[in-house]
Amino acid sequence: MRPIHPTAAETQVQIGAKLRSSRQAQGLTLEQLAAASDLTKGFISRIERDETMPSVPTLVQLCQALSLPIGSLFEEPNVQLVELAGAPRINMGGIGADERLVTPRAEERVQVLRSSVEPGGSGGDELYTVSCDVESLHVVAGVVEVRFSDREVTLAPGDTLTFPGRTPHTWRAGEAGAEIVWILVPAAWSGSR
Repeated sequence: MRPIHPTAAETQVQIGAKLRSSRQAQGLTLEQLAAASDLTKGFISRIERDETMPSVPTLVQLCQALSLPIGSLFEEPNVQLVELAGAPRINMGGIGADERLVTPRAEERVQVLRSSVEPGGSGGDELYTVSCDVESLHVVAGVVEVRFSDREVTLAPGDTLTFPGRTPHTWRAGEAGAEIVWILVPAAWSGSR
C-alpha cells in the first residue's frame, strides 16, 4: 500500500480572536499580557489580529500567561442549530400557548423558548416563579401584559422585559394573541438530566 501524504489546509488557522477574548475576559490589557509573557505589546496585537502566526514556544508563553490550555485555541466551537419548525414542544404551564424549546435540550447556561399565544392566552391567574436567575421576555408580535405582585407592565412589539426569575409573576396576551421569546439564565431545566 502506498503512503498517502496529507496536505495542509489552504486556510490559515485563526487564533487571534480566541486569544483576545481570553485576555479581555480576564481584564488584562495588552501591556499587562506583554509583561506577563515577556513579549512586546505590538507583537501580541499583531497575533490577536491574525496578522502573524506565532511559533509554538511563543504560543506556550501566551497560553501560560493567560492560564489557557493551548489545545483550546484550535478546538472548533460547539455550534448547534435548532430550527423553529423542528423545535420540540414543551409545556411551561402557559394556557393557549404553543411553547417550543429553541435551544438544545442539554444546554444548561441559557434556555430560549418561543411561544405562539392565542388571543387571551396566559400564564394562568396565579403568580408563579421560574427556577432561574434572570428571566427576559421579548415580544415579537402582539401585546403582552405582565403582572407582578405590586404592578403590571404592558409590552408592545419589540419590547423586552428583564427581571429576576424567582420573582412571582404571570402574563396575558392581548386580543390579537402574541409571539413571545423567553430567555432563562441559567436554563430552568435541562432535557439531559
